[in-house]
Amino acid sequence: MPIRRPFTLDLVLWHPWVPTVDQIEATPEQIALVEEVSPRPTGRPYYALLAHAPQALRERTALMKSAMYSQDGATRADRKLAAVATSRANGCVHCASVHARLYAQLTKDEKIIQRILAEGLDVPLGERERAIVDYAAKLTLDPAGTTAQDLAPLRQAGFSDLAILDLTHVIGMFTWANQLFLTLGEVEPEAETVAESPIR
Repeated sequence: MPIRRPFTLDLVLWHPWVPTVDQIEATPEQIALVEEVSPRPTGRPYYALLAHAPQALRERTALMKSAMYSQDGATRADRKLAAVATSRANGCVHCASVHARLYAQLTKDEKIIQRILAEGLDVPLGERERAIVDYAAKLTLDPAGTTAQDLAPLRQAGFSDLAILDLTHVIGMFTWANQLFLTLGEVEPEAETVAESPIR
């Protein structure tokens, strides 16, 4: 049965249920690709699993980078908040922890993101943060029911059309990514939290 643990700002390690290319006779292409796309040793098992399909991993990496780091539009912090809200709604502890730490580093404030992790998406927030979190929750949990009216709070908070599109890309990407994490492996128990250097 999958391990359940609370949402946290601590590093959460994840283990795949399927052997990764590191555990089999990987091809030179697979080995090189994992080295290229895996940003941290602690995240390597995920990329080494996806490397069973090298082209799919390349496409996935390019899409994720574009969603999270494209120029103009939404700020990096706003994108990270959307990623955390999406992961919180989907129940992906691992993804929420990674991007919550990045959000805290970007904003120099752990309080907001810690409350979202600990208490859920309905905690009191400022107008900007509330608009992002509500949109992420709606699009994640009820995509077919999302309407133009759901964009109104974002516009009222000052988001441009490009910024809203960026947030939509992030929410869509993380809804997909969360499902990969949740169906292909599990997180370690809470007692096995380990230290990690700051994420860049």
